[in-house]
Amino acid sequence: MHFWGRLTLDAFKHDWIEYGAGISIILGAVGVIALFTHLKRWKWLWTEWITTVDHKKIGVMYLIVTFIMLAKGLVDGLMMRAQQALAVGDHWGYLHAEHFQQVFTAHGVTMIFFVAMGIVFAVANLILPLQIGARDVAFPFLNSMSFWLFASGSLYILVSLIVGSFAGTGWTSYPPLSGIKYSPGEGVDYWLWSIQISGIGSLISGINFLVTTLKMRCKGMTLMRMPIFVWAILVTMILIIFAFPVLTATIGMLSTDRTILTKLFTAESGGNPMMYVNLIWAWGHPEVYILILPIFGVFSEFVPVFSRKKLFGYTSMVWALFAITFLSFVVWLHHFFTMGAGANVNAFFGVMTMIIAVPTGVKIFNWLFTMYRGRVKFTTPMYWFLGFVIVFSIGGMTGVLMAMPAADFQFHNSLFLIAHFHNVIIGGVVFGSFGGFAYWFPKFTGFKLNETLGKCAFWCWLFGFLIAFMPLYALGFMGATRRLNQYSNPSWQPLFILAGFGALLIATGVAFQVAQVYVSIKQKDKNKAGNDPWDARTLEWSTTSPPPFYNFAIEPEVHSRDAFWEMKKAGDVPKDVEYKEIHMPKNTPAGFYIGAISFVFGFSRSFINSKI
Repeated sequence: MHFWGRLTLDAFKHDWIEYGAGISIILGAVGVIALFTHLKRWKWLWTEWITTVDHKKIGVMYLIVTFIMLAKGLVDGLMMRAQQALAVGDHWGYLHAEHFQQVFTAHGVTMIFFVAMGIVFAVANLILPLQIGARDVAFPFLNSMSFWLFASGSLYILVSLIVGSFAGTGWTSYPPLSGIKYSPGEGVDYWLWSIQISGIGSLISGINFLVTTLKMRCKGMTLMRMPIFVWAILVTMILIIFAFPVLTATIGMLSTDRTILTKLFTAESGGNPMMYVNLIWAWGHPEVYILILPIFGVFSEFVPVFSRKKLFGYTSMVWALFAITFLSFVVWLHHFFTMGAGANVNAFFGVMTMIIAVPTGVKIFNWLFTMYRGRVKFTTPMYWFLGFVIVFSIGGMTGVLMAMPAADFQFHNSLFLIAHFHNVIIGGVVFGSFGGFAYWFPKFTGFKLNETLGKCAFWCWLFGFLIAFMPLYALGFMGATRRLNQYSNPSWQPLFILAGFGALLIATGVAFQVAQVYVSIKQKDKNKAGNDPWDARTLEWSTTSPPPFYNFAIEPEVHSRDAFWEMKKAGDVPKDVEYKEIHMPKNTPAGFYIGAISFVFGFSRSFINSKI
């Protein structure tokens, strides 16, 4: 029975795992609808959140979507580890090969585009305007639209559990596998529209935050007086503006290959699939730094606060950020050293890859020197920072090892590569975001998170990560390839089982984090934080906690770095005052409508057959 193009009853047929996931999504949605109906909060939801252009509320909504997608990504990871622990010899595990391919593709897309990128825009929205003394971002409506495009893009991954299936091509979807000949279903189209729609939102946000940083700083805040976090967001937005148009064009060309058979990447028709690989990584490696640079900024904010010292080497940190920004565009080819580019080309990109480790190392040493001889207070954020130093440094060292083309010939496409990548992304982006969450949580709630449960979560994450991913280095040396759903070598199984145990320990850490938030909310009256609970250094702590919708009654004026710290030393802390009427932008539903229309368009395009 045909409803619309490829949308038939077969699109609703799944295996028992997908049925369970789809039913849980439907029940969750029904539960949320019932809750808001019972509490009669639909009007409040619409006027206060869905139509808002307040950067702080948009930041919170980014966090909500990110946490939902993080849960989805973690479940995908647990499923893969369980499959690999079981599927040895004559035992094929509990996932068939096609389903496993969809799981690892969805896991990569979820974690890169809708967890890590969600963290970037959440923290930029929540913190940057407050740190530069601004009342909002430069273009509030575009900020709302960017979020709803991001949220709409994320929905395709969840919808694929109910209608149709997701791509099984890997998160980068190389042709010819992603072409219409080898992937004729809707899965790759879901992938295309998920990334295209959210990517356009990311590009718009990049422009928005670049203009905000350059044009909306408060009086006296010169470039060299900006907090390092603001510098990190600035260079990140420069990366987004230069890198994401490449992604948009690349996905657009793959879309035309699938819909009107342009065959740009089809070798048998004169196209060049290697052009796709070059283009996707010309975006893809700057993307790694788009994810990690804001987290470098996060560490640069709370390490000085909890060390009771100013940040060591401010100027060198700024120049290191710009060095990373430039070098990130000249290292992409290390992702395909094995594809015959030639010795000279491989040597150049290998050297550039090693050099980019230098400014990154500068930052780690600067943070450690900030702690040196400081009065360090070991709060939960500092635990996450020290865990980052250990895990991220391991990832950096293995990255330098893989920068040698001769070594990469052995490690390429192996689990060694997977372990390296997770060392960098989990050790950097995830650990850093958890540290920033604990640090800035009182700013937006007025109370602190429970320290005991937070530290329990940290230890589970740290040891869980090491147990889950260190065995993958050994398996990579032994010849285990990535995306492996079944293997015949029984000597690998103990290491896969150990990795699965580590994943369960990470899940335990997540349970502690959920308990931490629940207990903290329940005990919020006992844990009131005040406006400046950490004796902090930057302007976001100079206003009330939570901040008012206008951020500052009187826009601040600064005369030095660490502006709030200097104000406190001089006894010139801003006080609550009567303020003149402040013009703030009005709420609008237009961003929500654009996001919804984009989702419907992408969904419909995914199920229309191409007729040439």
